[in-house]
Amino acid sequence: MKKIALIVLAVVVVLFLWFSLYTIDETEQAIILEFGKPMGETISSPGLHFKLPWRSVIKFENRILEYDVEPQAIITKDKKKLEVDNYARWRIADPLLFYRSVRTLNGALSRIDPIVYSELRVELGKHVLSDIVDSNRVKIMETVSNETQIKLADYGIDIIDVRIKRADLSKENERAVFDRMRAERQRKAKQYRSEGEEEALMIRAETDKKKTIILANAYKESQILKGEGDAKAVEIYADAFKSDPKFYEFIRTLEAYEKVVDKKSTLILSTDSDLFDMLKGTGR
Repeated sequence: MKKIALIVLAVVVVLFLWFSLYTIDETEQAIILEFGKPMGETISSPGLHFKLPWRSVIKFENRILEYDVEPQAIITKDKKKLEVDNYARWRIADPLLFYRSVRTLNGALSRIDPIVYSELRVELGKHVLSDIVDSNRVKIMETVSNETQIKLADYGIDIIDVRIKRADLSKENERAVFDRMRAERQRKAKQYRSEGEEEALMIRAETDKKKTIILANAYKESQILKGEGDAKAVEIYADAFKSDPKFYEFIRTLEAYEKVVDKKSTLILSTDSDLFDMLKGTGR
């Protein structure tokens, strides 16, 4: 009888421990329920823990989770319809509040979805297309993340950030935007070509001006040098004439005859002319 009692006691102790001990993984956090009512604080430290057997343990993810949905249509400030594909990273910040408000992950997503879309639609509606796809996207998404964080804090949810994966124009707006972009690029190209031609004309005009000045200075210098050369030649001729006037006269006469008489020339000379005597070799 005593042996049976010991066995029963052992079984009771084992069952007591079985229903009282539980473990928490590093990726988990938990709350204790007593007849469906949360008891105590959140348990987030990993390891072996103890509870009363009639109490239950509800475990939640302690890691960062991702929320992703299908692309949705949003209208920008300049009336462009965008197909926005966004996602959000979030975590369960307060398991007790989370359990009281949304209970499960599916319940949390049903709260996150409309709030994120609402804030995204409101904020993108304040900006034009170029801001969203280019310069101000980071600032816009920070604003969306902050506003979403404030509204989801009441559900024990902490939004890490909200990001846009892709923002595409709808088909009806795509062609009009491309045509406008093409026209804008063509206008820019014409402007650049016009400015380039104007600059080229200025450069050519400046070059022609410098060329004219250089040629004028060169001509002036050449005339000065030529005049100096002619003066020097006259001086030399004058000195030569003074030293031997007859020889100088003879040389000048030969030079004159050389210019006048060539192979095709026919001369009719008087017998008493100096040239006739010179050609005969009997110069005066």
